Amino acid sequence: MAYNEGSFKAKLTSLNESQDSIVTVAQWIMFHRRHAALTAQLWSASLQESPSANRKLNLLYLANEVVQQSRARGKMDFKTAFEPLIADATASAYKGANPDVQGKIRRVVEVWRQRNIFDTTIQQGVEKKLDELDKAKGSSRLGGGGGRLGGSLFGGGSGGVAPELEAINKTQAALTKAETASKSPVTAAIAKYTETIDPAAVVPSAPVRAAKLRGLVKDLMGAQNAVDASMNSRRQLLEGLEKLLAANRYQLAREEATSRDLGTKIDSMEAIIRDVEDSIMRGVEPLPVNGNGDGVEPERPETEGFTPPPPEIES
Repeated sequence: MAYNEGSFKAKLTSLNESQDSIVTVAQWIMFHRRHAALTAQLWSASLQESPSANRKLNLLYLANEVVQQSRARGKMDFKTAFEPLIADATASAYKGANPDVQGKIRRVVEVWRQRNIFDTTIQQGVEKKLDELDKAKGSSRLGGGGGRLGGSLFGGGSGGVAPELEAINKTQAALTKAETASKSPVTAAIAKYTETIDPAAVVPSAPVRAAKLRGLVKDLMGAQNAVDASMNSRRQLLEGLEKLLAANRYQLAREEATSRDLGTKIDSMEAIIRDVEDSIMRGVEPLPVNGNGDGVEPERPETEGFTPPPPEIES
């Protein structure tokens, strides 16, 4: 297929998330290396115009494959063509994507950094744009963007929580929230209490003092409620951890029993193998492993004789 804008867009239409698809399209693009500059421009426009976050991710994977493979072959045409566009394109793919897609984009960018795929200034520009997007939406790299994590570029590996840990993760998040919420009222209540019982403090009139004491008690109770909420969340977390620990201990005991049983079977089979090998060396037929293993040959079944009975004589 000759290279032109139409054929390039047709190739992009056939692109999907599988590694085979990405590699196939990348090979076609690299074959038309003399059109590297146009390829980069058309690729960038296609990514910017796409409404799908997954589609943008696939296009980013494609650029990654083209640049890395051509660079490995000593051809810098695509690296040079993509460098002026890669930061804006990556930011476009990252912006508005869900945490799973953002985590995958972060891993691609991390691979670029580790392998020095792009010049340092280009790499820094890419990371700066992603950091600014995270900051704008109030998320951290670890929370919203997936952070600099390892993993396959084409596989799942989204950095998500294992199903067995989802409840633990939610409880931990609730605990962190409750613990944070309790710090301010506790600090304020203790400071107010310390100020109230200070011997050097001026004692107001009885009505004023009573009102202040009632206010202090109210603050102390509010702080206590906040601490109780944190305690309840921590108890729930410990309960979930203990259940998870108990379940894994139970499974470990079962696996240990299974391992011992398999070990016994292995030892038994190895003993039989040694007997068979010894019998081969001695030229003696080995005993059977299964069936009738007492060494006594079973009785032969009754069979019909070969001589037919004499015919009946008519009287």
